[in-house]
Amino acid sequence: MEGRYLRYVLNFKRPSGTSRGVLTTKETWFLILEEGGKTGIGECGILRTLSVDDRPDYEEKLYWLCNNLHRDPEEIYRELTEFPSIQFGWEQALLSLRSNDPFLLFPSDFTKGTSSIAINGLIWMGNPDFMQEQIEEKLNQGFDCIKMKIGAIDFDSEIALLRTLRKRYSRDVIQLRVDANGAFSNQEALQKLEVLSSLDLHSIEQPIKAGQPEAMADLCRYTPLPIALDEELIGVFSASERGELLNHIRPQYIILKPSLVGGFKACDEWIDLAGEVNAGWWITSALESNIGLNAIAQYTYTLHNPMPQGLGTGSLFTNNIQAPLEVGNGMLKYNVSSKWELPEAFHIKGGKAH
Repeated sequence: MEGRYLRYVLNFKRPSGTSRGVLTTKETWFLILEEGGKTGIGECGILRTLSVDDRPDYEEKLYWLCNNLHRDPEEIYRELTEFPSIQFGWEQALLSLRSNDPFLLFPSDFTKGTSSIAINGLIWMGNPDFMQEQIEEKLNQGFDCIKMKIGAIDFDSEIALLRTLRKRYSRDVIQLRVDANGAFSNQEALQKLEVLSSLDLHSIEQPIKAGQPEAMADLCRYTPLPIALDEELIGVFSASERGELLNHIRPQYIILKPSLVGGFKACDEWIDLAGEVNAGWWITSALESNIGLNAIAQYTYTLHNPMPQGLGTGSLFTNNIQAPLEVGNGMLKYNVSSKWELPEAFHIKGGKAH
């Protein structure tokens, strides 16, 4: 087996705001394996400033991986423990290599085009007019679950937007989720959750900064609004640590981003542990290209979770890789009549990846 990697920079169609700043580009890395005339491809979807493996030796670890492919795959996975996005790329690339079609990792009714995945419509942070424009766009596109990022503009303005939307549509018609990305201070969090709970929201993601298990446990104990852990799961590597975290905090939900937690194997473990504390969960992409999004979507479908998932990020970029993934009426679909088109730099051979 031979391996190589390449860096690729995705360009946002328009700047996208979070509580950590405005994004205009997204760096990603692709792992390409070749063996016996076949090719496998996986995406190592790093998120700068958020991924635990955002460190100076990231490319060095990719180089190490490509020079240690003779080792046992499970051993390699364990060696990559501190690099969860590379673990995810490694899992994808192996599944891709072993498949007759390098983009068919989990065959199902989804990949046959006969079933689809419910997803939420994502509203990025910005001034109130821009956020209102996005809301109207998502409603017109048929979404019945809207997720709004909050915490970057005036809280009262955000509440006004949510209140306007809720007056138009009851919770039975539109499900509303919010994501604070840790923007609330510990002192103000519970009061803000009280205000938000009056709007019949589904949940709030990461109301306070990660790494404060005592404060988060208190919030989850007294919150009037279900809390979903997101960033809190990043950098928690062992099964025992994961179990201890969930047992201590007792969240209502956890959100799993394969690129940030260590791929499919890690997600499976988190899901099992969440079940032990009666926490719900859903899967979310982390601004991967369509290579990673395709893998996440195929995996997600096999889990048969009826909740809307966070997989609607494929249309954000001007230079995304053309793939059979399509969004319509709040659903992610696999269009079997569409073709994959990879940039020339990939030099993919074998299978159906030409």
